[in-house]
Amino acid sequence: MTPAVFGDVDDVIARFDARDYLLDTGTASAIYLAVTLGRPLLLEGEPGVGKTTAAKTLAAVLDTELVRLQCYEGLTANEALYDWNYQRQLLSIRLAEARGAAIDEADLYTEAYLVDRPILRCVRHRGPAPPVLLIDEIDRADDEFEALLLEFLGESAVTVPELGTFVAERPPIAVLTSNRSRDLHDALRRRCLYHWIDYPEPARAAAIVRRTVPGATAPLIEHATQFVGRARDLDLDKPPGVAETIDWVAALVSLGVADLVDQNAVTSLGALAKTPDDRTLIRDAYTEYSRT
Repeated sequence: MTPAVFGDVDDVIARFDARDYLLDTGTASAIYLAVTLGRPLLLEGEPGVGKTTAAKTLAAVLDTELVRLQCYEGLTANEALYDWNYQRQLLSIRLAEARGAAIDEADLYTEAYLVDRPILRCVRHRGPAPPVLLIDEIDRADDEFEALLLEFLGESAVTVPELGTFVAERPPIAVLTSNRSRDLHDALRRRCLYHWIDYPEPARAAAIVRRTVPGATAPLIEHATQFVGRARDLDLDKPPGVAETIDWVAALVSLGVADLVDQNAVTSLGALAKTPDDRTLIRDAYTEYSRT
């Protein structure tokens, strides 16, 4: 268990609120427990509900470094854990050859040639506070990559066969996010605390937009968040999240739209719809909504 950095769940909510991130009690509790118990936190939810921003805000609240590992298909240990400085190794070999000296292979695999990638960088962190490691969109990586994370998630350690095991003096605060584009392995889930972030209820959605788009009027925010809630009930490929709602309201304000009855709002629907089919469905729904 790590030294307490939050007094309680309400303290988490208040400190995130000061950074304009409005937490619900469930998400605040998950963050409080992850930080207090020193456990990795797996946040799942639909795209755009604020998973990544939660990790970024946590780093800001704790005034510590944010290290981000963006996952993608084909991600390997060389990009995520550690690598070797091959150019420096080659230079050492050539210098030894120029001197007519022999160089042992073991001499090329020392810490002098070790390159810290995001995870090892966090394990070897020596700052005043442990960093926040954001492993973003873990579901985009291959199944094999999850196996590479197990030692770190379970022991805050990374083993480099040539050098041994590096163990963090203080466990980094690891936050993993997933959009559930595929199922994650049980072995990874067991090593994490888990929380699902749902779409916010209308009142909280409106409050979030009000914080982030200060130029928007109350009626515009109310109607926009109501419409987005209805749009999510459509058969969309990519339902709009909180991030898209914020983008849309900001676009409406930029266009000088004060209420959704203004037909100029139609030109802003690209902030909500991300595919041609979704745009058609959302446009038709908007046309019907603006008539009510």
